[in-house]
Amino acid sequence: MPGRFPAGKHRDPPSTPNPPRIGTRMDLSEFDFDLPPERIAQHPARPREAARLLSVGAALADRQVRDLPALLAPGDILVSNDTRVIPAQLSARRGAARVGITLDRPLPDGTWHALARNARRLRAGDEIGFDGAPDFRAVVRARADDGGVTLAFNRTGEAFAAALRQAGRLALPPYIDRPEGPTAEDAADYQTVFARTEGAVAAPTAGLHFTPALLAALDARGVKRATLTLHVGAGTFLPVREANVSAHRMHAEWGEIDSETADAVNAARAAGGRVVAVGTTSLRLLETAAAADGTLRPFAGETDLFILPGHRFRAVDRLLTNFHLPRSTLFMLVCAFAGTARMRAAYAHAVASGYRFYSYGDACLLELAGTDGDGPGRS
Repeated sequence: MPGRFPAGKHRDPPSTPNPPRIGTRMDLSEFDFDLPPERIAQHPARPREAARLLSVGAALADRQVRDLPALLAPGDILVSNDTRVIPAQLSARRGAARVGITLDRPLPDGTWHALARNARRLRAGDEIGFDGAPDFRAVVRARADDGGVTLAFNRTGEAFAAALRQAGRLALPPYIDRPEGPTAEDAADYQTVFARTEGAVAAPTAGLHFTPALLAALDARGVKRATLTLHVGAGTFLPVREANVSAHRMHAEWGEIDSETADAVNAARAAGGRVVAVGTTSLRLLETAAAADGTLRPFAGETDLFILPGHRFRAVDRLLTNFHLPRSTLFMLVCAFAGTARMRAAYAHAVASGYRFYSYGDACLLELAGTDGDGPGRS
């Protein structure tokens, strides 16, 4: 919320993780696959660690998330995202006109970037009000061609948070069928055990599988843990429209890695441990902040890192993630991490074996291509 987010000067990443692939073409069709609608999970597994887990390395193995401690080694470090989902979907009005607003990300000056349905009804300088919260208003500072708007709210800090709780609701992914809107059960289900720092529009869904009992088992195994913050924005739901995916522009998201986490990751790696990212959000921020030699440095700012096959991974050895949409940037990321042919085979196995997909679905544990469980390595 404005007043809770770092504002003003942001530190740049230590280096650009990959130079632009000028002239490189990757067809969107390369990342397509058939997914029966009944494979899309509408509710999470209960308990959460009872979700299925597909281990993807030199071979495939069917397990459960509760088996994770046995799949990791003492000294490995698990890095999770501690962002907390806010009720980011708002019903707004400008006079008699109705406008749907979904908050996307806070900007350094305290304004918010948001996506707007019926954005053509909004102009710079317009004031809008919000259903459910008297006197909660915003002024449109700017409007973009892509349907995005910049909003300056009349409340900040805890007053802004309270107004959102009163007027907003969860922006559940469109593939979760809730004709009457998110339920009270969703309010708990769509929040991870790590959630601490408010600001996400969508949950970092790999973290949804963890419970205090699973964390205790990981601690007993000698697996180290650290957190970072990446506020998942509304852009995570936007489709890739370019036939040449290399031309796609990734949405920016705000993130932070503090010195404690950077030091813990560096120490674990120096001692021979593997860095295990919990979710694509954690991985993207780790890769953004890593130097050429893999050393992690503190970071605060926005990242729009778009990971495609050919990316040289610097910071992460294993990735725990859910099963993603066809033709999505997240499926492209896992193909970059574990290999396109291997991931296509893994997803075909998952579909045939009844794994549950997307936010409330099952998970997979991926080995970095070229390592296959033999220890830390880089492609």
